[in-house]
Amino acid sequence: MSTNLELARDNMVENQIRTWEVLDPRVLAVLARLRREDFVPERYRDMAFVDVELPLGHGEIMLKPVIEGRILQALAIEPGQRVLEIGTGSGFMAACLAELGADLTSVELHADLAALARRNLDNAGLSRVRVEVGEAVKAYEPTTTFDCVVLTGAVFALPERIKSWVKPGGRLFAVSGESPAMQALLHTRMDDSHWQTESLFETDIPYLTHAAPPARFTL
Repeated sequence: MSTNLELARDNMVENQIRTWEVLDPRVLAVLARLRREDFVPERYRDMAFVDVELPLGHGEIMLKPVIEGRILQALAIEPGQRVLEIGTGSGFMAACLAELGADLTSVELHADLAALARRNLDNAGLSRVRVEVGEAVKAYEPTTTFDCVVLTGAVFALPERIKSWVKPGGRLFAVSGESPAMQALLHTRMDDSHWQTESLFETDIPYLTHAAPPARFTL
């Protein structure tokens, strides 16, 4: 194992993620243990630990490490909890969620990215993660509810159908709003009809398919 890679990984965790208020020891341990470079497209492998978004194709990205850390900390996954991820990408966030103990289903729109994520997860010894191909915003219909739902792409407005997938007491992470001023929000379902929402940070990430703002006509 390359000493340079390990130094870069340690720098990512200690000098990027930890300094962005990610202090949960379980989250930091997972990010220090998983080989993020194995989930990065080969041409960007040297940038695996840099604080930038990395393109995956189809307009999708791998989130910055600091964003991944904040999401994982906010969700506070407990072992055995049923979790749904929307937007598998390369599979790295799925790997982190699984390592934290999630019983995970991940939905990816693009079949080639879903296949890539499955290979990456298998190579990491995480073949138990279920990766499904589907369009989540309008078409996907889960057969159960979840303790946590996480959207790795933005939505202009959070669809009610996605909120209905969260069981009472469960949590939903979503980045909402209009680029470039989006809010990362943690929604907690208090009961069947009441929610509590916490604003975590500002960011700007690509929208999920069918989740961008409506077109505006100008004269």
